[in-house]
Amino acid sequence: MDVVGTSITAVVALLGVVLGGWLSIRNQDRLWQRDHARQWRDIRLAACKDFVAAYREYMAYTLEPTANITAVPHPRIPGSLMPFFDETGRPYKERLEATSMAVRLVSESAETVRATGDVVRSVRQIAAARATHSEAALPAEDFEKLWSVQHAFFTAVRRELGLIEIPMSAYEVRRSRPESY
Repeated sequence: MDVVGTSITAVVALLGVVLGGWLSIRNQDRLWQRDHARQWRDIRLAACKDFVAAYREYMAYTLEPTANITAVPHPRIPGSLMPFFDETGRPYKERLEATSMAVRLVSESAETVRATGDVVRSVRQIAAARATHSEAALPAEDFEKLWSVQHAFFTAVRRELGLIEIPMSAYEVRRSRPESY
């Protein structure tokens, strides 16, 4: 009987060690996955922050009275213009392109990628319009479109990062009211 009792005790102890090891490995894996997700979230946030700064700088240059921008018809999109900047404005264009590609590279969401492209197209459209208009005479609908796609971009990024949705801005509240107000 002693041998059976000792064997059962040894098997139970061995099962306890195996179960404890398995739980420890599982816990470490969860911690690693959580840390990995946090790191990628920080990478995505940094890429989006850089993109926002780049398109704001692009727009600031576009709206400068001294900006030298030309536009030519887009080779693949009929009725659309492509803006070209002088050597002073070229770094803004290159930074916009690089940061938009970085967002597309690290984003997990198709919605964020689509919204990034919409922002880029919108700021390009304003730059192309700037080639033929003064900074004060740019079409208001181009800015309305930019504000709309900018809001969609922020909403998509916040959703991808697991943040709460952005409340409506005062501008959007005003626009959503009936005209009788």
